[in-house]
Amino acid sequence: MANLQIKRVYEVRSPADGQCVLVDRIWPRGISKAKLGDVIWLKDAAPSTELRKWFDHRPERWKQFRARYAAELDRNSNTVAQLRAMCIRGPVTLLYSARDTEHNQALALAEYLGGGFVP
Repeated sequence: MANLQIKRVYEVRSPADGQCVLVDRIWPRGISKAKLGDVIWLKDAAPSTELRKWFDHRPERWKQFRARYAAELDRNSNTVAQLRAMCIRGPVTLLYSARDTEHNQALALAEYLGGGFVP
């Protein structure tokens, strides 16, 4: 999706980010809700607690994590539809708090929304 990007929640936001959506199940450490202002927190877009704990940001589990997460998203059509509708209206930035910029749920979610992941 052309209107979709990802960014760590700790990075400086810019007007080009458009609507920012936090896709973590738990609130990021060291960030106040007031600081994030108009950010939408979609807990339901995040992986389940069980999947998050299983994955544990282990790169060797990345492919399987993406497949399991995609299956969870398939069962969560309302949240997925909400995100797709936001992307149609304008730019959307998925925010995440993980340190790993190559293996995180925002990247997997962006891939899923764009139709780029095939298990």
